[in-house]
Amino acid sequence: MVGKMNASQLIEFLKRLIKDAKRKVILMLDNLWVHYAKLVKVWLTQHKEEIEVFYLPTYSPGLNPDLKTGMHSKPPASNKKQLKTKVLSHMRILQKQPARVMRYFCHPKICYAA
Repeated sequence: MVGKMNASQLIEFLKRLIKDAKRKVILMLDNLWVHYAKLVKVWLTQHKEEIEVFYLPTYSPGLNPDLKTGMHSKPPASNKKQLKTKVLSHMRILQKQPARVMRYFCHPKICYAA
């Protein structure tokens, strides 16, 4: 992806996210404008059996401490490729630890999404 994310790019991402899912996908999004785009909302409505979206509160810097911790545990990325590598690496670690991810939803600030 080059440049700013737009509704079409987000929908392509969402399609890939649900493509091989064996059950409904639950996705938490922040308040980026594109997450609320009309095209995205229409697409989400058409796929409500496959994916459900929850939005983080407007100001919620503490609601993703795990990714922040994982990203800061090593030297910072100095370019886009390194950043992508770091994020993917950390997300793969989390993917192998579903119990850990489920515990995130026990936090009082996000238990509404559990």
